[in-house]
Amino acid sequence: MCGFSGFVDNIQNKSKVLEKMMERIVHRGPDEKGEYLDSDVALGFRRLSIIGVSNGMQPLYNEDRSLVLVFNGEIYNYKELRKKLLEKGHVFKTSTDSEVLIHLYEEYKEKMVNKLRGMFAFVIWDVDKKELFAARDHFGIKPLYYTEVVEGSNKSFIFGSEIKSFLEHPNFKKEVNKNALKPYLTFQYSVLDETFFKGVFKLKPGHFMTYKNEKLEIKQYWDINFKQENITLKESVNRIQEVVDESVKVHSESEVAVGAFLSGGVDSSYIVSNLMPEKTFSVGFKQEQFNETSLASDLSNMLGIENIQKTLTAEECFEKLHDIQYYMDEPQSNPSSIPLYFLSELAREHVTVVLSGEGADEIFGGYEWYDEDEKLKEYKKLPLYIRKPLGLVAKKLPHFKGRTTIIRGGCPVEDHFIGQALIFEEKEAKSILKNRYKDSLSIENITKPVYDNVKNQDDITKKQYLDLKLWLAGDILLKADKMSMAHSLELRVPFLDKEVMKVGESIPTKYKIDKTNTKVALREAAKKKLPKEWAKREKKGFPVPIRYWFKDEKYYNIIKESFTSEYANEFFETKKIVKLLDEHFNGKKNNARKIYTIYTFLVWYEKFFINF
Repeated sequence: MCGFSGFVDNIQNKSKVLEKMMERIVHRGPDEKGEYLDSDVALGFRRLSIIGVSNGMQPLYNEDRSLVLVFNGEIYNYKELRKKLLEKGHVFKTSTDSEVLIHLYEEYKEKMVNKLRGMFAFVIWDVDKKELFAARDHFGIKPLYYTEVVEGSNKSFIFGSEIKSFLEHPNFKKEVNKNALKPYLTFQYSVLDETFFKGVFKLKPGHFMTYKNEKLEIKQYWDINFKQENITLKESVNRIQEVVDESVKVHSESEVAVGAFLSGGVDSSYIVSNLMPEKTFSVGFKQEQFNETSLASDLSNMLGIENIQKTLTAEECFEKLHDIQYYMDEPQSNPSSIPLYFLSELAREHVTVVLSGEGADEIFGGYEWYDEDEKLKEYKKLPLYIRKPLGLVAKKLPHFKGRTTIIRGGCPVEDHFIGQALIFEEKEAKSILKNRYKDSLSIENITKPVYDNVKNQDDITKKQYLDLKLWLAGDILLKADKMSMAHSLELRVPFLDKEVMKVGESIPTKYKIDKTNTKVALREAAKKKLPKEWAKREKKGFPVPIRYWFKDEKYYNIIKESFTSEYANEFFETKKIVKLLDEHFNGKKNNARKIYTIYTFLVWYEKFFINF
């Protein structure tokens, strides 16, 4: 696991600029650094040694050094690909998965991406053609950002694993993207293709790009395709068991120590029971409802594995919030980023690689919002001609008890489901923003293009697809990458494998969610490896006691100081956001998630635009 930075332009002092850019991402690769420079391009690399420890330094080259590579990630089928390339006459100088990418590109050009199984973001520079080729993995496990900057007669194309490295390029002008704030207040993460830094974009998962003669072209090479097959529950379970076993095996290949994250849930427990590492890692909080470390310890003891854990305090969490938002690159208000930061720090004291359970919920139907609760099922017994107009009216009204049920019961899923997080409804988000930040894409304009790809699917599948395209890449995987790499820890996600996805696409919806549970088939598969109570356990996520913290006068005052600051007044109607804080502090409403979403944005802004 590593990180890279680079640019295509002809500025002066390329080496010094590149050095500063690499220093910004030293946490992604503290072991070694490397660079390639010519009159047209600069490629910088920071290395965390995992595979090919003794000979895997990048940049890497093909035989005649006409192609140059920088790569972040792991290619899990590299041995198979390497063997085929050797048969075709390619000559390898290293034993790394990285070098396979160069020779694949020589052989297949852009079609090479169709042969890859893994997590990756990479750039290949063709020295003779002066052409850059870059690609990002199927799910967006590894990040890749880019921007085009014009400074006088010079045009720069800047790219890398983290946006913060762009800030060291002399032609890059740091500016907040005004269009990003309103959607963020609803989704809790940066949901647009353009990031919070104006002009900086994310390369979408499953896409590649080429840059030549100052022209950028982006193409999609892969998408999720749910094609449910007419198979039994038993066959579904067998397929899941076989593919997860195999995926964990290939994801565990390493020349350094491998451990696993472990909560009390079925996803991480299933991974651990397949991997059987020497060590598992868990964190929690003092409050019982926010702590699953006892469950993690119990399972580890049953399996004969050492469980290393830590109990977190509010004080240390608040102390690290500025660092967390710095490593995130963009505002991100999923509270689970906090324990994940400390969990990664804990694990890095013992191992270099960990496996984790991200992706199981999205692929196999694990979120409770995919199902309908009893109130909604009862409400749906009313005729649609009654429910539909009531749903349309309820959408326009302020919150009241039962509003969500009326909306979900009377409107199609496309009209009310935006993913696993809904912090501020769009109308409320506008009400707390200054006028210049109110104009942005509507929520419907963001979700509709995604839903249009699954028009003929059932509601559960539509929700899965939306989460896989937005929530997973924009929230879950982003924080997994940034929080682990903040501590130079490689995090691997065996569920998010294209072979596992093929199985997930084939499972009938009725074996994902039924009347009694979510992830039905996955839980049945897990029973083969786990005690029954673990396979049945309800999902908790990574709960964080922010609602209690914000009632503590110490943290109330810290947040109020931020909410009433001069820079907060640039973006927000400060009286309104202070009212949200006061209502929560006085016990009138639970505004914790709204408060945290505003606060993390302000922490991010302070870190990058005031005290950078």
